[in-house]
This record gives sequence, C-alpha cells and structure tokens, in this order.
Amino acid sequence: MAVGKNKRISKGKKGGKKKAVDPFSKKDWYDVKAPSTFNTRTVGKTLVTRTQGTKIASEGLKHRVFEVSLADLQNDEDQAYRKIKLRAEDVQGRNVLTNFWGMDFTTDKLRSLVRKWQTLIEAHVDVKTTDNYGLRMFCIGFTKRRPNQVKRTCYAQTSQIRQIRRKMREIMVREAASCDLKELVAKFIPEVIGKEIEKATSSIYPLQNVFIRKVKILKAPKFDLGKLMEVHGDYSEDVGVKVDRPADEVPAEVETELVGA
Repeated sequence: MAVGKNKRISKGKKGGKKKAVDPFSKKDWYDVKAPSTFNTRTVGKTLVTRTQGTKIASEGLKHRVFEVSLADLQNDEDQAYRKIKLRAEDVQGRNVLTNFWGMDFTTDKLRSLVRKWQTLIEAHVDVKTTDNYGLRMFCIGFTKRRPNQVKRTCYAQTSQIRQIRRKMREIMVREAASCDLKELVAKFIPEVIGKEIEKATSSIYPLQNVFIRKVKILKAPKFDLGKLMEVHGDYSEDVGVKVDRPADEVPAEVETELVGA
C-alpha cells in the first residue's frame, strides 16, 4: 500500500455533524390588524423569518391570507358560521395591516340549510365596486311553506326559479356596484342583501334562509396606501399617553445646573 494515501481513516466523516439550529430563533412575531369595519381589530399573530441579506421580512408577510371567523371579529357567537378572509397589504412596525379578501360559509351551516321537500335556488354574479375591486358573489335561498299550508312540500316551478334567480342577480349587482369595498363589507356583516332579496322575491314565491354564501375577489386594483389607511380608520401605533406636568414643577436639569454653578 502506498505510504500516506489513507490519511482520513482515523478522522471520521468529512465536514462532521452540523449543529442543529432552532429555526424559531430566526423568526419574529407580528400582530395582524383587521380593518375598522370589524369590532375586534387585533386578529392574532403571525411568524416571519427576520430580514437577512436581500430577503426582507415585510416582503415575506405581504399577500398572506388569514381566515378568521366573523364571531371573533364581531364578538358575536351568532356569526360563527361565516369565515372572513383577510389579506396582508402592508407592514408598519410590528403590525400587519390587512384588507378584506373574501367570505365563505362553514360547511356545517350550509349542510344544515339543505333539506328535503323544498327547492334550493342559487345564483352568482360578477360585479365591480366603485373602487375597482372585481368580485364574484354567490347567493343561496330556499322556498318556504306558506302559513296554514296543508301540503307537505313547497316546490317552486322552473319559471318561478328563473324569475327569482334574475331578481337575485339584479339586487346583488345593484348593491355592490353602487358602493366601495369597505361599504360592501359593512353590508355583508348584518346580511342586508339577503334580507333585501327575501323581500323582493316574496311576490314570486316566499323564500327563507337567503344568504350571500360566498364572496371571491377576482381582481384587486393597484395597492394604494392612502386607501388602506382609510379602511383602517383610526389605526395608529400604540406609543403611550402624553403626561402633563404641573406648571409649578421645575424640571430636574435646571436644579442641577444651579448646584454646579
């Protein structure tokens, strides 16, 4: 065997074992802030790896989508069946400012609405708000038994279903196209549009459980910080409260100067 060829035999594996580093030690927590339309402003927290080289932390946070129950946002348990999507638009300090990015129903609520002996009517429409957000709205409704009705079923005729669907579309377009996104979200929370459809279609066939079950955002306009701050309304970073000093109290520095003199 040639001399000096097997020098590495006693040294073990090349490079050795790398020291395991906890990935969480390189991450920071940020607060997620909801728009001013909702009662609860702080939604929760999110993690992101600290700024390192060309990888900036705030860029990693932008456009993240958070799904929150409306019950948590409004402090109202009756709204638990609605899920609101919020998208991170901007980072200010340790706060992530979000904007509305869609709405959905929980599966169990949808399943509980569908029953036998009634007609299910659905409609959807693409609409543009005044501030250029392209939305797709989905509406759902069910026929209702009339008071003192003897017949077990309450099925609507196909012609009636078509009329109702047309009415649904008309109302959704009218309500959404006449306002901006902030005002539209304010309409979704108390289910104003659903009640409006119920009222308008009662002459064709009485309906019950009429909801806007889903809202998708198809197209958003270019990011505008001024608009976002408008949506967040009175949002400001918590920097403490200014304390007034009584007029007769002399600042400490003045006294020390006199002693020194």
